[in-house]
Amino acid sequence: MFKLVQLISIILFVSKDYALKVGVTTGPHTIIMEEVKAIAKLVELDVEIVEFNDFILPNAALASGDIDLNSYQHQPYLDEQVKSRGYKIISLAKTILLPMGIYSKKHKDLTELKDGATITIPNDPTNGGRALLLLKEVNFIDLKTSNNPTILDISANPKKVKIIEIEAPQIPRTMQDVDYAVTNTDWIVLAKINPESALIKEDPNNCPYTNVIAVRETDKERTDIKKFIEIYHSDHIKNFINKEFKGAVIVAW
Repeated sequence: MFKLVQLISIILFVSKDYALKVGVTTGPHTIIMEEVKAIAKLVELDVEIVEFNDFILPNAALASGDIDLNSYQHQPYLDEQVKSRGYKIISLAKTILLPMGIYSKKHKDLTELKDGATITIPNDPTNGGRALLLLKEVNFIDLKTSNNPTILDISANPKKVKIIEIEAPQIPRTMQDVDYAVTNTDWIVLAKINPESALIKEDPNNCPYTNVIAVRETDKERTDIKKFIEIYHSDHIKNFINKEFKGAVIVAW
């Protein structure tokens, strides 16, 4: 149970008629946020969860003022969105790591790669690059030196694999039709696939893709948002994540 001392330390000056609107993507982020919402209610902070089914809309909603903060993206993705769309959005806190993995319903091992194999990866710039780096790690392809590669950076493709870029939430649905699929843990959990079935996953000790809580720059000093982060970073939420996801979702603060 949320420790009494933590409850006492969280003094909120928030109207009971006001709900803090938090954008999340469907899956682990929603599950975690439901628990944060329940704990926040104990200290009279009302949280309204706004659920999205893609990576684009949560930042658009935050920038437009439709929500107060979001919790669904890693820092490289946020940086790319800010650069390409001009959002005045910053990260205030780290949350979790959802390791990217290579999955297959056709093959039991990465050594079964055949000539002309088909592989699906996310079509957004940062997670697509992240997937390509994982494919390089297992020697499916080689890449030109780049922190965020695209398929144009493929410098060697000895098996002539066909890499198909699609929206990340759709990738688990492709697994019946392709040889391998590369995607984030959240979409795997949502599709009710065991994350431990990954043939390989990113090393969490050497991964820059920790998810963050993002807010508009003008709201970085808001008391209610600071208290929300304090609740998210509590021992109760940490224990909840570890128990609920059994290591498939990694606490990163």
